[in-house]
Amino acid sequence: MEKAILRERDVDLNRILDIVFGGIMLGGIYGLVSLGLNLQYGVARVLNVAHGEFATLGAFLTWWLYVAAGISPLGGLVASLVLSFGLGWGVYRLIFARLQRLVRSPEAFEAACMLTSFGILFVIQNLVILTWGAEVRSYAYLPGALRLGSLVLPVNRILIFGFSVVLGALFYLVLKRTRIGKAIRAAAQDRFGAASVGVDVSNVLGVCFAMGTGAAGAAGSLISMTYSIHPVMGFEYTVIAIIVVVLGGLGNIPGSLLGGILLGVVGTAVTYWQPGLAVVAYYLLFVVLLWWRPRGLLAT
Repeated sequence: MEKAILRERDVDLNRILDIVFGGIMLGGIYGLVSLGLNLQYGVARVLNVAHGEFATLGAFLTWWLYVAAGISPLGGLVASLVLSFGLGWGVYRLIFARLQRLVRSPEAFEAACMLTSFGILFVIQNLVILTWGAEVRSYAYLPGALRLGSLVLPVNRILIFGFSVVLGALFYLVLKRTRIGKAIRAAAQDRFGAASVGVDVSNVLGVCFAMGTGAAGAAGSLISMTYSIHPVMGFEYTVIAIIVVVLGGLGNIPGSLLGGILLGVVGTAVTYWQPGLAVVAYYLLFVVLLWWRPRGLLAT
């Protein structure tokens, strides 16, 4: 009888550890995606609802380079980051910077950006469908598992979490330690003051927006390494990014990573017991946070 009770306790403990570790690994991706949106909205004030579509681009580019050209997904990760950064820079300079010149009111600018980004969302979705088709895609990368006692951890998810943390840390260091990072923070605090001391605010905000799309593209590459991908998956990650930004606090980069991990654990736990309620749990958490701490869990 005692052995049966101990065995049941071990099973429950392993189940909890599986949920926690699985959630942490998934949360790394959520954190990286939301970090990009946090940069775009928290600093450049662009509510980009097409943010997740750049993750879709990164995912499909990585898949295509791997299955068609035999290039490692890690090489695809670099290519996705660079391409998404360049596309983000071009989109900001061609569209959002022009909107900023034409629309003087901050509220009207945010509304115009949101409506414009809906158009960008549909453009990217259709470009992905025209280029790679509408089918669900997947590939196997590092399918092995690491065993820690009775706990089994997929190798590819460990790698994904590691790269998510490293990339998030690199973005944070760029913002904190480099000259362009200081210019971005100055523009976020006071655009007119930054411009008065010689900061090219439009150029700086363009770099900030492009860093956001670059983070999304890199996250898309990581997503493709372990999950199936499809052309309309982007909006789901945009919604998740918005929830994570609320969790961590607007403009708080470490908060994005921690909020992503928290949401990943919640989502994994709910999925384990009732898969159909995962999205409902995300929205419920979002509503509760807006009511309880609208500035985020890490806001001071």
